[in-house]
Amino acid sequence: MLESGERSEEARLILFRYFASETLKTMVAVVVTLLAIIMSGRFVKYLAQVATGDLAPDVLFLVMLYRLPNFLEVIVPLSLFIGILLAYGRLYVDSEMTVLSACGTTPGRLIAFTMGPALLVAALVAYLSLSLSPAGIQAYEQLLEDAKASQGLRAAVEGRFRLDKSSGRVTYIERLGRDDNLMQGVFMAHPVAAAGERSLVALVGADSGRFELDRESGQRYLVLDQGVRYVGEPGEVDYQVASFERYGQWLREAGGQRQREAVDGKPTLELLGSDRLEDVAALQWRISLALLVPVVALLALALSKTNHRSGRYSKMFPAFLIYMIYLVALNAARDAVAKGELSPLLGLWWLHALFAALGLCILYGPTLLQQLRHGGRQRRA
Repeated sequence: MLESGERSEEARLILFRYFASETLKTMVAVVVTLLAIIMSGRFVKYLAQVATGDLAPDVLFLVMLYRLPNFLEVIVPLSLFIGILLAYGRLYVDSEMTVLSACGTTPGRLIAFTMGPALLVAALVAYLSLSLSPAGIQAYEQLLEDAKASQGLRAAVEGRFRLDKSSGRVTYIERLGRDDNLMQGVFMAHPVAAAGERSLVALVGADSGRFELDRESGQRYLVLDQGVRYVGEPGEVDYQVASFERYGQWLREAGGQRQREAVDGKPTLELLGSDRLEDVAALQWRISLALLVPVVALLALALSKTNHRSGRYSKMFPAFLIYMIYLVALNAARDAVAKGELSPLLGLWWLHALFAALGLCILYGPTLLQQLRHGGRQRRA
């Protein structure tokens, strides 16, 4: 009896290693593929911003590096989900699951085999979402703050007109000195607020210019030297002309665009001690990313069951649909908690319980229905 128990335990260990190996190998392949696609898209987007002067070239790779953990915390759960679907789907198509079921492998045993690598991945995602990703976002925000003083100069491109869509300002730089932080031959045009229906435009031309940062207010200014400023309405002869030796233009920053990023960049310990709804929602979101992993692993296990005729990809579309509904619902619940429309006590937790129950229903539902039908036939007989 003891020898039989040892053999049974050894067989279970072999099966666990086999399932974990198949799942993790597929997951790693999916992670590499998705990360390459996402990073390539981001790289092209950042290159376009560099070309238009909206991003400094020398911070391009640092920005991608700091945002990498933020991408991984979303990619890894999805990759595990796809990995289980593909790995277990192959086992069903090759009839390996049928053989294992005939040898006494129950759905509960499959759940145990699946949760092993899922908990390992959940620990990785927890580290990413609770520690590494906030640190990366914080470093990203700090990088932007440190670059404010010289951001305009480094992002500027000589010999090319640049349009700031937020303010409507157009700038042109004839020559750009990278060493002395000085611009030569500066032209600038921007709309001016006027009473009535008049649309005034200010044109400024200067021999030289530079960017300066007010340390007290944190505002960034474009300072021009030795130039002329024209203000008037296009097509009219009534305009103002003013010569100047030194002219400062406040560069308005886009406000509120990185508010959520600023909350996501806060350390987890700081969120734990905060009563602000935005901080509570951010903390629940970070924890939810780790809780997401075992729930989607259970869903993938339940949805991976297939046969020869259907093929291993037959349930990929409904599986992806359920996953997207799950993720979108979590994001919507976070926004609702942050706005006070949903109780923080209920928060995001009910969604995890709902989709875990859905996975158990898909996994055990057909067996329970079959047992109920069989019991009904026996009672009628």
